[in-house]
Amino acid sequence: MSSAETLTPAADARTERRAKRIAKHLTAFSKQHGGSADGVVEYVGQAATRIVVVGADGSWGDQVAPSYAVGRRAAELAGITLHDSFEGELGLKVRTGPYEWKRMAGIQLGG
Repeated sequence: MSSAETLTPAADARTERRAKRIAKHLTAFSKQHGGSADGVVEYVGQAATRIVVVGADGSWGDQVAPSYAVGRRAAELAGITLHDSFEGELGLKVRTGPYEWKRMAGIQLGG
């Protein structure tokens, strides 16, 4: 029996409400950055999942969801094209700016 089959109706409704709330943010991001977005849903740990999205213009952002089911459902509701990983084609779409380069250099240099 999968975890999806063991959800109670109340838990299922709670998952849907949480997903809809997160989907609003993802939809707004998509509209603001070219009208569409690609993304990936990644486990952060037992208590969280990260939804990383890349807009059509290369801008990227993320949202944290309380579970993988909520994160995946939120991405589906927002019309995000989901990928299996943040490699290859999806990674190439990301446009980084001065902030990211400065931050990455600071981490490399121990800053």
